[in-house]
Amino acid sequence: MENSTEIVSFVLAAYGNVGELKYLYFIIMLVWYLSICVSNTVLIVVIYVDKRLHEPMYILLCNLFVNEIGGSTSLYPLMLSQMLSDTHEVTLPWCFLQMCYIYTCASVEFCSLAAMAYDRHVAICDPLHYSVIMNTGRVCIIIMIVWMYSFVNFIFSFSFVIHLRFCGNVINKVFCDHHLVIKLACSVSVLNQISDLLFAFVTIVIPFTFISVSYMKILAVCLKTSKENKQKAVSTCTPQIVSVSNMFVGCFFHFVDSRFDEAYIPDKVRIILSVYLLVGQPMITPFMYGFNLPKIKESCKRFLFNRK
Repeated sequence: MENSTEIVSFVLAAYGNVGELKYLYFIIMLVWYLSICVSNTVLIVVIYVDKRLHEPMYILLCNLFVNEIGGSTSLYPLMLSQMLSDTHEVTLPWCFLQMCYIYTCASVEFCSLAAMAYDRHVAICDPLHYSVIMNTGRVCIIIMIVWMYSFVNFIFSFSFVIHLRFCGNVINKVFCDHHLVIKLACSVSVLNQISDLLFAFVTIVIPFTFISVSYMKILAVCLKTSKENKQKAVSTCTPQIVSVSNMFVGCFFHFVDSRFDEAYIPDKVRIILSVYLLVGQPMITPFMYGFNLPKIKESCKRFLFNRK
């Protein structure tokens, strides 16, 4: 940290000056954040309380809901405070902490979707051995590996950033972006560039490959089964496919916004696209998975409305 004494804070320039509208934006984002926390928390509690949902698929879903709250918390509190601020400054430690939080949660999201794809692969392709392969103990180990893999992945990449000496402090985003922080360094080594690309590869490409292979195997099995089984497989896998697709759309927007100067895109549109993943995914997940699955839907009715 001694090498970065010239710069003690970053300026999140994407907030700009919106005048009195900042209070309207603040209220909208606060309501959105609270909605994310409430919807995901309700599903976590429902899965915890209802012993009938103590199955591998729902435990993996519970982990996903926890991560949605964590990922949102890495963005919204700082965003809300910056909306009411006139300087839009964030200290280096807070910026680094947010980077760690955001990118670890993003990696957990991809890895969790990969674990869920594997769970559906076993359930559909090898149903007779499902209870042996995907028991509760093994699922808990998978969840631990997902979090450790994601944390170690980012820490390795971040170790090349923390000792950088910065000659600029303006980040044209509403949060601390890993790639843009590296670009502010006085000198960027080849290792910094490689670590940034390696992090993206390990975070996105490897889980996506795993997910793709799992669903290709599921598709191959579905083509050989009855129409009823096909429909059941499709209804089970569709939420995951939609969620994965949404994740990669969000990552594409984030990647383009961080690495290319899209001057022809209006600032407000560019800002929305850059945070689409952190704003949209945490709200889509509970409704796509939780409230859409019959067993969870029935449990929610019993839990919220005391229906037996």
